[in-house]
Amino acid sequence: MSNSRVVWLAADDPVDAFPPVAAALREPDGLLAAGGDLSKDRLLCAYRSGIFPWYDDGQPVLWWSPDPRCVFKPGDFHLSRRLRRDLRRSTAELRFNSSFRRVIDACAAPRASEQGTWITPDMIAAYEALHGDGWAHSIEIWQDGSLIGGLYGIAIGQAFFGESMFSSAANASKMALLMLSRMMESGDFGIIDCQVPSSHLLSQGATLLPRPSFIEMLKPLCEPAVRFENWPSAPISVQALVSG
Repeated sequence: MSNSRVVWLAADDPVDAFPPVAAALREPDGLLAAGGDLSKDRLLCAYRSGIFPWYDDGQPVLWWSPDPRCVFKPGDFHLSRRLRRDLRRSTAELRFNSSFRRVIDACAAPRASEQGTWITPDMIAAYEALHGDGWAHSIEIWQDGSLIGGLYGIAIGQAFFGESMFSSAANASKMALLMLSRMMESGDFGIIDCQVPSSHLLSQGATLLPRPSFIEMLKPLCEPAVRFENWPSAPISVQALVSG
């Protein structure tokens, strides 16, 4: 049963001071704790525990663990005939970790369908620090020398925690998701955490896992809690993702 209140974390509390995820509120779904900070160690502890930060500028840091959880598992990504056809004609290429700040800035930019952004300056600074330390990564879509889409997230062991993505051209975000799907198929990752569902993610094959099932699946994938370093060292053409 969920608690009726949110636990407050002080900045000097231990990084693992989060309450059990089963204590998260049902309304709003998954709100678990508030406060603390965005230090590297607290963030990494949170992700390994199935918790992530999400809050608006002017609010304290809010920590969430919703139920159910939106994920991609190996084989989930839906590559439709139309998308395969379009990607076979594409001249775009994927790059990795070459422009992390540009990707996160693009994800934080205003969107017609949303008011404001949850990617605050403090969040940007925290994830840039994680990127510099080898934990946060970007998958970028480039065409004719321009960045047209991408996503960023945290990789711990064999788990990838997607944070946000953007697209300024047709299918660009789908290309990045397909790349992650291919990496799951090759055994690099065992799960892609998308946190909360959207019609876009569900249309691409994402599924909803009950929180206990998600936590059970996540734990062995994050042990040992090591940096993922098996990123391609050279660009990959989008056509290569759908060859064969």
